[in-house]
Amino acid sequence: MIDLAVTGVDDKIPVPTKFALEQNYPNPFNPLTRIQYAVPSLPDGQAGSQYISLKVYNMLGQQVAELVNGMQSPGYKSVEWDASKMPSGVYFYRLHAGTFTSIKKMLLTK
Repeated sequence: MIDLAVTGVDDKIPVPTKFALEQNYPNPFNPLTRIQYAVPSLPDGQAGSQYISLKVYNMLGQQVAELVNGMQSPGYKSVEWDASKMPSGVYFYRLHAGTFTSIKKMLLTK
């Protein structure tokens, strides 16, 4: 007889301590890619929503997609971009929230 003892399970998901924008995956991609980012608690430590903007731009600096535009609660987030109607090439995605801005590059190949 096997003796199994439950020692505990921690159901709490950690809240990020700072904003972060990760490299999209996969990269290069065709035609779907996933972008992950982190939204921390408010500066005073309270868990309130913050305005988040995540947009995609082409090499000319023209906005080609708006993936996130609105209030979001703290946590680790993920969004998928379907670029099936876009031409192959280099694109940039930008996360903007308050005074935080981060930009990453991605490559669409067809």
